[in-house]
Amino acid sequence: MNFDLKAMLEAFPILIKYIPFTLLMAVVSMIIAIILGLIIALLTKNDTPVIKQLAKLYLSFFRGTPTLVQLFLIYYGLPQLFPSFSVIDGLTASIIGLSLKNSSYLAEIFRAALHSVDKGQLEASLAVGMTKAQAYRRIILPQATRNAIPATGNTFIALVKETSLAFTLGVAELFSQGKMIAVSSFKFFETYLAIAIIYWVLTLIYSFLQELLERKLSKPYSS
Repeated sequence: MNFDLKAMLEAFPILIKYIPFTLLMAVVSMIIAIILGLIIALLTKNDTPVIKQLAKLYLSFFRGTPTLVQLFLIYYGLPQLFPSFSVIDGLTASIIGLSLKNSSYLAEIFRAALHSVDKGQLEASLAVGMTKAQAYRRIILPQATRNAIPATGNTFIALVKETSLAFTLGVAELFSQGKMIAVSSFKFFETYLAIAIIYWVLTLIYSFLQELLERKLSKPYSS
């Protein structure tokens, strides 16, 4: 077995420097995806047939096509149709693509979370004089948010790992740097194992923080 432990350990300090950039890309994409996902989830509840069908078409497309294909469509395809998009760099295209992709999953999560709140609470809110917007903001959304946290957290974990696809657009993130180290040193297994361990540790840390958040939010409901 030809395993170079020293080469793997030497790769860590170099790779760790790219963690903040990778996390920043994931967080920005997640924030945009949450906003878009909530809008799409509310549109799917809209009574206007055209709006509802367009929202469903959006969900079907972005859930039904590979993330890598979507990134290529945005970065390489859109400039062909709209020359003004040629100014978009790889990082921007990656954030747009990851945001659109994950918003389609979050929309379904938020839709299910909204449905999990008893309809009677909306009716009761309207009965006491609240507008529908006030009822959603004060009563429905806080409860739906709590219900959506576990699945939303899983989506963010997947998003962190999906940032590795940004290297295909020339973005110098964690995986991209690891690939350069592997090619220059010919220590492919050691380098990619180091990358895998870093992603694994990031997932463990986030899972721990999410568990703490879920416990905190569950306290008012515990007996």
